[in-house]
Amino acid sequence: MMILYGMPLSGHVHRVQLLLSMLGIDYRFEIVSAPTPELLRLNPLGQIPILCDGDLVLADSNAILVYLAKAYGAGTLWLPDDPVGAARVQRWLSIAAGELRQGPAAARMVALWQRPGEPADACVRAERLLAFMDAHLDDRTFLAACHPTIADLACYGYVAHAPEGHVSLEPYPNVRAWLLRVEALPGFLPMPWI
Repeated sequence: MMILYGMPLSGHVHRVQLLLSMLGIDYRFEIVSAPTPELLRLNPLGQIPILCDGDLVLADSNAILVYLAKAYGAGTLWLPDDPVGAARVQRWLSIAAGELRQGPAAARMVALWQRPGEPADACVRAERLLAFMDAHLDDRTFLAACHPTIADLACYGYVAHAPEGHVSLEPYPNVRAWLLRVEALPGFLPMPWI
């Protein structure tokens, strides 16, 4: 059985849980509250999530999403094989690792846990990203394709929980509609609120 190491309030962990749930994969969730010798053995960087699938150990939520989509995704729904489709998904995975992490995720970390070292302008970055997403979603149902992909799952958690970082979603009707579409997908698993 797969083992996922993480914390329930992490958006990075949640994106992996979402795909596992939507693919109907059974796994054991090991809650990690601090770097332990076991965690550091699995990922010397001490970061979560970590997925163990037999002898395979993977860290980094986006890498795990790619692995699960390719290994268990039953075709190209979650990660297209064609060059353009794959590039569109990769763009949003990069946004999830960059602008999303430095905007909504950082604002949430400061508001909830007073985490030092986060960008002072995280709310401004979040609003800039949300405005970009809202315009992008004006004539699209999902971020990277006409169907859901791992790009949507990678971006969902921290966007949905932006209000926990004092970033309102009210000005972004297309983003709010996209969130509802993701939440309506079979196997959707909500991320806990604080």
